[in-house]
Amino acid sequence: MRRINRSIAALAAGVAALSLAATLFGTAHAEEQTYVMKLGTATINESQHQWCKRFVAMVEKDSGGRIKGEIYPASQLGPIPREIEGVQFGAIQGYVGPPEFLVGVDDRYEVLSAPGLIKDMAQGARVAGDPALQKMMFSFGADKGIHGAALFVAQPSSVIARTPIRHLADFKGKKLRVLAADMQQEMLKRLGASPVAMTLGDVLPAIQQGTIDGAVAAMTVYTTMHYWDAAKYVTETGQPFIFSMAFLSKKWYDALPKDLQTIIDTDAGKAAAAVDPWEVTFYGKQRQIWAQHAKLISLPADEEAQMLRALQQVGAEVAKRKPRLQQAYEVFAAAAKRAQ
Repeated sequence: MRRINRSIAALAAGVAALSLAATLFGTAHAEEQTYVMKLGTATINESQHQWCKRFVAMVEKDSGGRIKGEIYPASQLGPIPREIEGVQFGAIQGYVGPPEFLVGVDDRYEVLSAPGLIKDMAQGARVAGDPALQKMMFSFGADKGIHGAALFVAQPSSVIARTPIRHLADFKGKKLRVLAADMQQEMLKRLGASPVAMTLGDVLPAIQQGTIDGAVAAMTVYTTMHYWDAAKYVTETGQPFIFSMAFLSKKWYDALPKDLQTIIDTDAGKAAAAVDPWEVTFYGKQRQIWAQHAKLISLPADEEAQMLRALQQVGAEVAKRKPRLQQAYEVFAAAAKRAQ
């Protein structure tokens, strides 16, 4: 009997040793494994591209090379909808762009399109760093394969057009591209224009071909993609403000060791905080570049004030149509108020 007990004890010790060895081997293997992180964006040489560069540099350093980043700007990984799907299903690891492009994933992503709440770049940067707003925005899409990682301000919207928009009356009847967000579409309707939802890659050809009269978009897009070859006039409406988010594949993120997840989240926030002041300077330079090649237009002061009065209620009124969107709007409005 004693011999049997000794045999059992020896066997148990052997199993324990093997289990410990397997655990140590597994831990070592996880620490040695390299994870590829492909990031896509539709733009190039502006804040979204800049965020990717900073984020990848930080993550590669802080992970000791365990994460290797690859950056694909200018829709190299496909049009925006395909990149978003790639993130959801884990084919690529990240997409960076305005959250409004993901309204098909969760309609609350459009909340940052509410016009009239952000007045300037400094307030926009403070809002982007608001912890309550970040917590809410990063939670959207979690059940659809998306892990929100970063939020940062891009710039105020403007309107590029084939013919000049110098007065509010000039908006009437024009077909203008917007993002697929009810708030942006309602904004144009209030101004008498016809909104046309369109992804970024289709905008320039549509303007060139006369399919649309212009677009609500970003100054840094006009300059880096040489829009002045298709349209010469940019009216600086300033509304709505454009924000960008970094969306990571939840499938990929959840498979990372915990220490790498912490590095990802921490460095995503650091890169966003670093990009905000960079974008202020960059945006100013891009305005100067546009002015050298084409025309910058401001509405008369009284008409600009009239426009803002007409737009300030758009967000609240659209949000009332959907209870979840209204809750999201209240969080955004509160963050904007705190950041004034």
